[in-house]
Amino acid sequence: MSEPWLSADNIAAHLGITKDTVYAWIADKGMPAHKIGRLWKFQVSEVDEWVRGGGAATQDGARGA
Repeated sequence: MSEPWLSADNIAAHLGITKDTVYAWIADKGMPAHKIGRLWKFQVSEVDEWVRGGGAATQDGARGA
């Protein structure tokens, strides 16, 4: 069985952040996301790997959760 696609709301809840932060991380930090029509969809395994690799690490002036 393949991994389900999650919405921005679902991935925000998974990470404990706001949906606005999810969209900011897509634009500013290259968070792995796939645009399907007008919706962003996410795979937990890709996002978790990106977080573990330091993709969500904050920098001076960066938006936080």
